[in-house]
Amino acid sequence: MDPFNVPPVLAAAGGLALGAGIIFFEIRLEQVSLKRLIGAAAGSVLGIFGAFLMSLVLGPSIHQPFLQVSILLWMTYVGLIVGAKKGDMLNLAALGGFFGGEKSSKKSFKILDTSVIIDGRIADIAETGFLDGVLVIPQFVLRELQLVADSADSMKRNRGRRGLDILQRVQKMAHLNVQIVEEDFPHVRDVDMKLIELAKVYDCKVITNDFNLNKVAQLHGVEVLNINELANSLKPIVLPGETMRVFILKEGKEYNQGVAYLDDGTMVVVDNAKKMISKTIDISVTSVLQTTAGKMIFGKFDERMHAAAGAERHDRPVRKSDPQPMTNLGPEKTTIES
Repeated sequence: MDPFNVPPVLAAAGGLALGAGIIFFEIRLEQVSLKRLIGAAAGSVLGIFGAFLMSLVLGPSIHQPFLQVSILLWMTYVGLIVGAKKGDMLNLAALGGFFGGEKSSKKSFKILDTSVIIDGRIADIAETGFLDGVLVIPQFVLRELQLVADSADSMKRNRGRRGLDILQRVQKMAHLNVQIVEEDFPHVRDVDMKLIELAKVYDCKVITNDFNLNKVAQLHGVEVLNINELANSLKPIVLPGETMRVFILKEGKEYNQGVAYLDDGTMVVVDNAKKMISKTIDISVTSVLQTTAGKMIFGKFDERMHAAAGAERHDRPVRKSDPQPMTNLGPEKTTIES
């Protein structure tokens, strides 16, 4: 039988193309989650129903079956795509039974607040691959960000525009799924409380660097990922008695103290280092203080230890890998006028 009345070569090519398409479809189907499949199916049904309504309205003006079939295929395709994209927002765990296995994926949702978007470090963290799941950006957060970007204050305006640039940068990352949700809570005026209510609805975590939001969310039983806590945990561990090299930047609050900063911003308070301002010295760590704002290191400057270390570096043979001293461009200023 030859139902299509085509040459054998074309028939064979069509069969190969159809078989390859079916195999590709099955491979893609295995990678799609159950929520996306349900969303795509529901969207297709709604698309077919929409095409039926359009045919009833436009029936007298459409006389060619080709146009009717085209409208049907187009509406079905649109419903399938929209349903698949919105399927991730379905709460299948609430149905229980067979859909209970989807409950664990809800925890992969992470809501971004305004402060962490403006901060910008969230984009660097996302690029490293440490963030997975779905990043949720509420519409009310975008409105607040736009208000900041349109502020009359130039500093606020720059911060708001920086936040919008960070969002565009995150959306372009191929390994991340960024979704903007329209859910709002008109009875709640505060944006932080809206974030907490949204996190309760989706049973997910909030990413922030706001200390107050962190505390309030914990009181409401909402899990928080604090960027500042992550940064503090990555700072190098220093134990009392260790020796470290620091650059004394300014005078401390107490008598004869100097203050230095590490590359990550950690403050180092050094006793007996007031006269060593604008110099790099070796100090001995005496204690480490961990606070909510970060970590502080306390040390002591010993001139004898510093002189011994300098003599050791002077007596050591110079290697090509050692940094060469800079040429003295002028007399060193050793006194500070108060």
